[in-house]
Amino acid sequence: MAATEGPLTQADVPLNRDTFLRSLLRELAGTLEDVVGLQDASGYISVVGASIGRQIDSAYKSEINVDKLSRDDVADVLVDLKRRIEGDFYIIEADDTKIVLGNNACPFGEYVEGRPSLCMMTSNVFGTIAANNLGYANVVIEKAIARGDTGCKVVVNLVQPDEAPEGREYFGD
Repeated sequence: MAATEGPLTQADVPLNRDTFLRSLLRELAGTLEDVVGLQDASGYISVVGASIGRQIDSAYKSEINVDKLSRDDVADVLVDLKRRIEGDFYIIEADDTKIVLGNNACPFGEYVEGRPSLCMMTSNVFGTIAANNLGYANVVIEKAIARGDTGCKVVVNLVQPDEAPEGREYFGD
């Protein structure tokens, strides 16, 4: 039986592909956090983030026809990729040792609130891209909308510290 024009097709139900997929990710992350805990849920999401990071890194390098991105290119890619998925990331500071980014809008929108494991997407995408091009990255999410902060602050350290690092480490290929 095919759908026909009628009250259901005209109903103002706030549902489209974007909200459905964001809801799906929110519920998946929440279920993982509830079943296996925040740390393991973050680990599972990290695996996905690393894979997506490799895909995005490859796409940018292919598009601008380079084998490796410079530090400035990496910083620009991190901001641009988030812009493309409706984040509002910007560079606070960048030098040879780190790239510090701020953010006013999460690509997951309000669906990220209370789901800090989803921050592993940002950590792993940023860390994978930085490490694959610059050899090493250590990502620290100092502030996160998912944790109730008004914005995000992400530090991508590019130099391996002498002591145990605070954030998540990534190593280039």
